[in-house]
Amino acid sequence: MLKKLTIAAALIVAAGAGSITFGQAKVQLSRIKLPQGFQISVWADGVANARSIAQSPGGTVFVGTWNAGNVYALRDDNKDGKADKVITVVSGLKNMPNGVAFRDGALYVAEINRILRFDNIESKLESAGTPAVVTDKFPTDRHHGWKFIRFGPDGLLYVPVGAPCNICDRGDPYNTIWRMKPDGTGMEIYARGVRNTVGFDWHPTSREMWFTDNGRDNLGNDVPTDELNRAPKAGMHFGYPFCHEGKVPDPEFGAKRNCSEFEPPAQRLAPHAGAIGMRFYTGTQFPEQYRNQIFIAEHGSWNRSPGVPYTGTRVSIVRVQDNKAVSYEPFAEGWLGGADGRQRWGRPADLEVLPDGSMLVSDDQAGVIYRISYTGK
Repeated sequence: MLKKLTIAAALIVAAGAGSITFGQAKVQLSRIKLPQGFQISVWADGVANARSIAQSPGGTVFVGTWNAGNVYALRDDNKDGKADKVITVVSGLKNMPNGVAFRDGALYVAEINRILRFDNIESKLESAGTPAVVTDKFPTDRHHGWKFIRFGPDGLLYVPVGAPCNICDRGDPYNTIWRMKPDGTGMEIYARGVRNTVGFDWHPTSREMWFTDNGRDNLGNDVPTDELNRAPKAGMHFGYPFCHEGKVPDPEFGAKRNCSEFEPPAQRLAPHAGAIGMRFYTGTQFPEQYRNQIFIAEHGSWNRSPGVPYTGTRVSIVRVQDNKAVSYEPFAEGWLGGADGRQRWGRPADLEVLPDGSMLVSDDQAGVIYRISYTGK
């Protein structure tokens, strides 16, 4: 058993190392399986409830949280492959500050019903001050109310509004992805029929939007699947609450609309996998076959019958060719185990590609940020 490590002595694992305790979480990196030539390390610990990740051109990594109410800032100034320290930039937020985005020197933070902006944030990481309220016009429902946010290549801020339920038809503004100018004006709906997306990105060359969506619960262990969707233009409808995974009519709402009316998934993912954070890999450190491909943080299922193993709880990869998904497979797994397949020591939540081409993965259960790198060894 290795002794407890801090950020100053991060463990790097290719295979064979033991377990390390960070705070209350036991990080078992030796269980994580990666393709040959890849390594995983703890880039930062003490990042309680780490969820969405955004980074600035200046090298600061910002991390939102779900229920901890904090936003963190992390930097690796000496470029040794681990964060030098964790700074709590904002604390005490009451409404799930899950989403973070960075633009023109400002940090944007998404709570359930509002978007906050902290200007010139990198000059005052230790004391962020009072934020500007970009908008506070989103619903206050907590069910699927937490938000992932990201600026698109058009310079607009994209913000989802999830369904306030497992299955219901409440109409606008729910089940949607919105977009707006950075100052909160010009709000419009970009996509409908989206139950709960907590991750989206744009293809590096086509600039088309792709997003994950969590399928409804209580239809069975294997129905419906989670979805990876492609939204190349505004105005598309992806089926919820009438149709799931492109082909499964909802037993309550399916009679009202036909599945053929809606955009089918670009890729059906594992059922109840909790597919949330996703990124196109835009670095050059990984081998060529990984470049411009989609990596997905699968947070893991809960909606399974007693004794049935959980799904997800891994990082998967969807390969894209000519703007079409052509395969779906595990990339990093090992956070889930036990004889019943229901023992989790961590839960991947989001990803971000660093300038050196390595990839960060947040874990809101273990309270750490991992770094996956490729050495070829």
